[in-house]
Amino acid sequence: MEAMKMAMIGVGAVILALKFKGMNQEYSLYLSIAGGLILMGIALSQIGVLVAYIKTVYGYLMIDSIYLKILMKIIGLAYLCEFSSNLCKDAGYSSIAGQIEMAGKLSILLVSMPVMTALLDTLKSFLSS
Repeated sequence: MEAMKMAMIGVGAVILALKFKGMNQEYSLYLSIAGGLILMGIALSQIGVLVAYIKTVYGYLMIDSIYLKILMKIIGLAYLCEFSSNLCKDAGYSSIAGQIEMAGKLSILLVSMPVMTALLDTLKSFLSS
């Protein structure tokens, strides 16, 4: 049902933005940003359910909880950077959008380094045995 609500808000925001585009172009941009922020808020309200499911899965797998935190940081960074990048593209600033995407990828790489080192340590222990 949330997807239906999000679709209706998104379509409504686009229709209003298109209506204002001919008269006042800056209002069109403001409406599209506001619509995007409302949709992001609705999506973020569902994160709690997702986190609960991921915690359940990690409980079954008996994996260290630090990996859950890293996974959640990576997901959050990816969504935040994609949302910000799309806003910049909609506003006509593609170069800034590209820089946000690059910074997001580097941030994800940096956050995932503990997982990479743990994987390499595990491989090293298997090969030395």
